[in-house]
Amino acid sequence: MSTEVQARDRTASGRPPILVAGDRLDRAEFERRYDAMPELKKAELIEGIVSMSSPVSHEHHARPHLHLATLFGIYECKTPGVRGAADGSVRLDKQSMPQPDVALFIDPAKGGQARISVDDYLEGAPELLAEVSSSTVDIDLDEKLELYRRSGVREYLVWRVGDKAIDWFVLRDRAYERLAADESGIYRSVVFPGLWLDSRALIAGDLSSVLAMLAQGLASEEHAAFKSSLEAHSSERVKA
Repeated sequence: MSTEVQARDRTASGRPPILVAGDRLDRAEFERRYDAMPELKKAELIEGIVSMSSPVSHEHHARPHLHLATLFGIYECKTPGVRGAADGSVRLDKQSMPQPDVALFIDPAKGGQARISVDDYLEGAPELLAEVSSSTVDIDLDEKLELYRRSGVREYLVWRVGDKAIDWFVLRDRAYERLAADESGIYRSVVFPGLWLDSRALIAGDLSSVLAMLAQGLASEEHAAFKSSLEAHSSERVKA
């Protein structure tokens, strides 16, 4: 059955039309249709246009996604006041609701710029978003990059799996600048001190080495200072 026929059938029965890649919708209508399709695994609204993912391959997405999520998850575990998420939809504006592969954000109670809505969605710009990019490189480095920049996402990481490359952007003066790795291929987050990424090990699938480098970052003085600043922010709110 064609998507056109399916859409007509659902509308006639009083159910919302199905989501179709390329549809132009506002966020409210996108959410209405998405909620009516529980079988759908991933759909995004980018600048008012519906984008839907292809089947997910193992080596080019599923496994890299797991490794990146593990890195961010351990950082969250070791940094009270920082929260992470994987495959969660984000309400950025009235025309956009992307579903980034991984997000890392500061708890709003500790000064973070995003928040959790009453109906359990992430709203506003998380401090860091990351995409594992294989078939979606053009979108991730074009429409999404511009959307995240305009929305105020402070860091944006794109892992181009097929190219064996990582792009890490930092927002400065409303523009994205590339974060440079050191001579050993180590990236150090600006927004999340102690989040150190061994890009060569990540690309090679060497999760053990990736986590060993993260452990060094978590043991650094800058990470300790960051944790103290988050705790101090909580104390100030209690006093107020």
